Amino acid sequence: MDLAPLPTAAEDSGLKPENLYLRLQSANVFVRNLERSLQFYSDQLGFKLVFDVLLQSGQRWVGVAPPDGTAVLTLIEPPLDSEEYKLIGRHTQLVFVTEDVAAKYGEWCRRGVRFQHTPRLRRVKYQQHAPAHRDSSVEFGQEAPVWGGVFTRFEDPDRNSFGLVSLDEVSHAIEAQRRLAAEKAEEERRAARELEIAKEVQLKLFPQTMPLLSTLDYAGVCVQALQVGGDYYDFLNLGRGYMGIVLADISGKGIAAALLMANLQANLRTQFAVALDEPERFLKSVNRLFYENTADNVYASLFFGTYDSQSRRLRYANCGHLCGLLLSADGSLHRLDSTCTVLGLFPEWECSIQETPLDWGDTLALYTDGVTESLSAAEEEFGEDRLIELLRCNRTLSAHDLARSIVEEVQHFSAKKQYDDITLIIAKGQ
Repeated sequence: MDLAPLPTAAEDSGLKPENLYLRLQSANVFVRNLERSLQFYSDQLGFKLVFDVLLQSGQRWVGVAPPDGTAVLTLIEPPLDSEEYKLIGRHTQLVFVTEDVAAKYGEWCRRGVRFQHTPRLRRVKYQQHAPAHRDSSVEFGQEAPVWGGVFTRFEDPDRNSFGLVSLDEVSHAIEAQRRLAAEKAEEERRAARELEIAKEVQLKLFPQTMPLLSTLDYAGVCVQALQVGGDYYDFLNLGRGYMGIVLADISGKGIAAALLMANLQANLRTQFAVALDEPERFLKSVNRLFYENTADNVYASLFFGTYDSQSRRLRYANCGHLCGLLLSADGSLHRLDSTCTVLGLFPEWECSIQETPLDWGDTLALYTDGVTESLSAAEEEFGEDRLIELLRCNRTLSAHDLARSIVEEVQHFSAKKQYDDITLIIAKGQ
């Protein structure tokens, strides 16, 4: 009967076979006493413990590796009557390479490691098309070698012997790798520092002062998925008891979105003087500048409102953003839906302005999709219904505490796995 082939991890992940992870797991070393051998490899050679497992057969396997972790030795204590027991004390054919055999020899000698001989200078001549039986190694001092090195052998407590060698070509390669690693580490350090500076700069783009309004308790919070992001909220002091409320979500993530967010913030902040009297003109100008200064596929959803503290009314434009949620004091819910399309996609752009009361006891929630589209471990979205329920259950909290409790609930729901910026504004009539 033909057996159907089992599905592979490569098929499941879409990886090609040549791109699959592959490395040598370990080389077996048979010993008489595991604890004694483990102490030798750990204390005298400076190896680290990689694994310590008990097989179903009851046999214990212990894996040890040199500090760089590139090779693993599996120490096995075989039964006395087994064929493997006869292999203890053999020449293992395993060779460790180091850049300085003499230094390692001196270090290990001081720790009591037994060597078969002092390090010897050895040269190896490469002979192209040499017969398989011909020894291609010649002692130092004979004809000019292609490469050379220093060699010795050491033993473990069971007289298993290992080679220790430094080779000119290998040492050069190791040094080159170290230089590359150092350069990469420096680049990563510099990039991390630049990203940290970018984060500090972006934090300054969020509101640093809060206009004082006797009839409104409000707060904003932004928890970015990466160190910088494309979500943005703001509170603009329009004077005469008016305040501008801004919530935006830029397409994309990371540094690119952060740069676009800064562009949009600059457009809003440099022009908001006309926002109170001519909101349509203000938003059309913001759209035009954002369109002209960004790529064709870049856009931003935006909720912009002006709150009048005296009349307790909110005039707003929802530019392709998620609907705002207005929970009235009597428990009824009103959705502040889109009044126009997103910013940045069209040079000619029109918007309409809507108006709604924001009375005592009312709660307004503005949010980005990082709130409602956060996923649980079961790939379930947090959703609008959960957000509404939180607003209802916690409506007695202050705006600041309510915003924080929602963010914490979203993070708990998604088990701290955040894939998008979480940004939220809560405003409560008081």
